[in-house]
Amino acid sequence: MTDVSLYTPITGDAPAPEAARPRLLVLGTAFASAAVFMGFLGMVGLYIGYRQEVIGMGETWLPSGVVIPLTQPNMMLATWSLSAATLVWALVSMKNDDRPNTYIALGFIMILGFAYIAQTGYLLSIMDMPLYPTGGDELDALNRPPLFYGIIGSHIVMTLAGMAYLAAMGLRTLGGQYSAKDLEGLYGAAFFWFTTYAAYLLMWYVIYITK
Repeated sequence: MTDVSLYTPITGDAPAPEAARPRLLVLGTAFASAAVFMGFLGMVGLYIGYRQEVIGMGETWLPSGVVIPLTQPNMMLATWSLSAATLVWALVSMKNDDRPNTYIALGFIMILGFAYIAQTGYLLSIMDMPLYPTGGDELDALNRPPLFYGIIGSHIVMTLAGMAYLAAMGLRTLGGQYSAKDLEGLYGAAFFWFTTYAAYLLMWYVIYITK
């Protein structure tokens, strides 16, 4: 009687496993995010330096009549914090291959992004910061309004770029390119979004809180 094995032996002709593809999109996004954040940090550093110089002259940093309320900046902080939590929801949902919740979360982030931009516009309208330097010659040389608007405007551009990145990766996920086994695009978009969130935390403290 011939013995029959229940297991098929593996021959030496079995193909080797494919090499893991490097996460180039995440790596590229990390480098780009670091460059953007360093540029933003440089502007904030100039802002702090010029503010200290004005205070050292015995002057007030904000032009006369300009008041920065706290309600709107704090609501914007809450909006950003909620968007960060929603992005975690999107990533966890996609990791579990729960596409409906992923799309709902990404759509909610788009709404929160537009809400932040609208809140920023309203805040600028009630602060009434002049668009051009005012005061004496020394204060004019410090360019307070351009720095102020430059930092806030740069962050709005970062927010729009992050929203576009998330929207593009969401559409690619909808098209089937990304799944629970491959979240490279969503990870890259999330990295840039969290970098933008960190930039707002810095701006919130330096411009809106310490004034």
